[in-house]
Amino acid sequence: MFQPSRLSLVLAVALSGASVVLTGAAASHAETCTFLQPIGGDGTSPIVSKTVGRAKLLGKTNWNTDFVVDQPYTSYKFFFTANSSDASAEYPVEGYMKFTDGSNLQVINTTMNPPIGKGQEFGPFQAVPEKQASQMNFKVGASSDPGALGFSYRISVQGCL
Repeated sequence: MFQPSRLSLVLAVALSGASVVLTGAAASHAETCTFLQPIGGDGTSPIVSKTVGRAKLLGKTNWNTDFVVDQPYTSYKFFFTANSSDASAEYPVEGYMKFTDGSNLQVINTTMNPPIGKGQEFGPFQAVPEKQASQMNFKVGASSDPGALGFSYRISVQGCL
């Protein structure tokens, strides 16, 4: 016979609109997430706004954004929101975990055509055992799609415990 768990009960109560206070083991599983600061940011906001531009001299672009990992976290979440869009353009979106040993792990590799204001959460991605994360990298580019140039977006990353 089915025995409802505490989680089932909490979900049922939450969906009914009533409030619940978690105690004991259920409360200890609550995830606490903190926004990571972008490298080179002004320190006032963990949210970065960018516009996809053409590659500059020597192949440099503004497509990469790194976020500093200031302590060990158990998982990471990447957030993406379109500020503008072109119905015919597609935007390559990649995300990487970078580690102190110089290696990295790609966790996002997709192509998007998001409507304006549409947000996307990627993750959570679990920390890699035996590796220490130093940065999370978001890359939004134009690829070979000329319609992608001028696309603007907001990104952020959270570390969770």
